[in-house]
Amino acid sequence: MTVIPNHITETEKKIWSLLETVTDPEVPVLSVLDLGIIRDVKVQSTEENNFKPIITITPTYSGCPAMDVISMGIRMVLLQAGFKEMEIKQVLSPAWTTEWMSAEGKDKLKAYGIAPPQYKQAVCTPDAFQQEEAIQCPQCNSWHTTLISQFGSTACKALYKCEDCKEPFDYFKCH
Repeated sequence: MTVIPNHITETEKKIWSLLETVTDPEVPVLSVLDLGIIRDVKVQSTEENNFKPIITITPTYSGCPAMDVISMGIRMVLLQAGFKEMEIKQVLSPAWTTEWMSAEGKDKLKAYGIAPPQYKQAVCTPDAFQQEEAIQCPQCNSWHTTLISQFGSTACKALYKCEDCKEPFDYFKCH
């Protein structure tokens, strides 16, 4: 989860506020803060007495194609706010985890129709007591769901079907 530091300057507060408006292009109800991909915000003074934001981000996975669009979205809101110089750094370590997502972001996912990541819950199946992950349907809240494909609309999601309401849905996989 993105934690905004307690002791920050007014400029840094403004930048954090601007970042709340940058959304994930794959799930537009989530901001980059909801996703927890903003690792750090620093501000440097430039020779012209301007401020240069340095934003550190961690992709949800190393090959995530949305990161270029997200970086551009960050650049655009900073430019519109009057920042002429900026730096956006990507760091891969530590690797992003769904634990960094905000509770509000997980609620937004469910309201959008995507099952949010959860701690792995196992349910036994009759076939030799094998275990599979129990995923709750975001439509009707049933736990009677079936994995259709390890990959849903994007690589970070799996495709499930609810056996009660019969609706297919994406599950934002834990990692």
